[in-house]
Amino acid sequence: MTVPTDHTNSISSEHKQCDEERLEDPILDLKNVPVLTPEQEKKLWRKIDLRLMPILSLMYLLAFLDRGNIGNAKLEGLVTQLDLTGNRFNIALFVLSPIFFGYCALIATSSLVLKKFRPSRWLPGINFVWGVVIYPQLIGVRICLGVAEAGLFPGVVYYLTLWYPRHMLQYRIGLFFGAATLAGAFSGLLAFGISYMGGMEGLEAWSWIFMLEGLATIVVAVVAVFVLVDFPDTAKFLTPEERAFVVWRKKYDNSSVGEEERFATRHVWAAFRDWQIWLHILIYMSIAGPLYGITVFLPFGYDTTVSQLLTVPPYVTATFTLLAVAYYSDKLKMRSPFILTGLTMCLIGYSINISPAPSGVKYFGTFFIVIGSYAAFPGVVSWLGNNLSGQYKRGAGMALHIGIGNFSGIIAALVYRSQDSPRFILGHAVELMFVGIGLTFLPMVVLIYRRINAQRDAAERLAAERGEKVQYSDQELRELGDRAPDFRYTL
Repeated sequence: MTVPTDHTNSISSEHKQCDEERLEDPILDLKNVPVLTPEQEKKLWRKIDLRLMPILSLMYLLAFLDRGNIGNAKLEGLVTQLDLTGNRFNIALFVLSPIFFGYCALIATSSLVLKKFRPSRWLPGINFVWGVVIYPQLIGVRICLGVAEAGLFPGVVYYLTLWYPRHMLQYRIGLFFGAATLAGAFSGLLAFGISYMGGMEGLEAWSWIFMLEGLATIVVAVVAVFVLVDFPDTAKFLTPEERAFVVWRKKYDNSSVGEEERFATRHVWAAFRDWQIWLHILIYMSIAGPLYGITVFLPFGYDTTVSQLLTVPPYVTATFTLLAVAYYSDKLKMRSPFILTGLTMCLIGYSINISPAPSGVKYFGTFFIVIGSYAAFPGVVSWLGNNLSGQYKRGAGMALHIGIGNFSGIIAALVYRSQDSPRFILGHAVELMFVGIGLTFLPMVVLIYRRINAQRDAAERLAAERGEKVQYSDQELRELGDRAPDFRYTL
């Protein structure tokens, strides 16, 4: 990067002192951070995107394939060969699905572990492990799959918060999570193709689904070790000036004195005591429940081949919608209106499916569900990440958010019982309950955020009118994080 000498910016002396304490890379110099033109900055973020997003998206695409392929395997003989009659298939989803026990139990520690270990080793490592355990011994391995996969989604989301400013975050999460949406489409196409391998080597088609998709995961994990980079201040693919700019841009993104970066147990406990995390968990559940429910049970109503292929159009449409929503959400610096729209679409979709409408109309309703839930999900995750300040508090808070929120998948797995087919009134009613929770608590959170922001604006204006100086030291403001008087919540 070529930066004119007159395009330099000296950070205030307080910022310099803080940065000098933080520096771990002797090459990195935050005393004179280059000021980039809009075009230069756009080029820099594009360079980072091209290095980080393809491999992360591919890893998560395969993770979602491995997680959701049990629905396709069900259509290819899994239920018959393993005698998963009655509620046995639902119990398999409940006890063994990666969404649940191992996933939810270990997800809470993943972000903190990632900060201590190298992301370029931790994320591909767990990717490799769940690729190994995906082989078709259903009872034993799928709980191991949950343990292995627990760290990926919260780990990558937290990892992205260390690279990107908060109002550039949702589009990157959208690119990453869009891979899961594509996985929903590809899973049907892959299952359709792999189904013709049924009988080869004495294995049923469902066994080949698990084995081939698991093998692909292993290969990508090995590649990721060599492609993925760690943190901005150690990224060798960036120049020293570029590293300095990225670190500075992120560090002072949501605080005038820089974000708290040192680990202390109080930061973890602060996450447990923060009201917004617990309300955001309910909003997360209102999107995750419908999302997981439709992921597992979308192939329905027709013969196996047609059902597999009919899963493709809703997910392809949802992918494009998700990226458009993420782009405009970042551009407008708002999250809640787009999440509210997604909830409304889920309400429409599940209302259609719980009705006695023909199968074709219900299939049309699934478009609303898939588009609404998948388009809103990156916003739900990035919204809380935007409103937590302090690296370790944000890591712990987002782990709680995702870990506890994913328990909604337990209910989604249990309420779609085989005896309720084809209407699945109980399942759809419970999903509508989740949507209702979101429609109740989302406006509540927005109102609270507006009130706090207004109070801080008023206090700031009053202090300026009186000529009062800041009552807190820089270190106190950093420790206050999102409770600091200069912090504003994203709506």
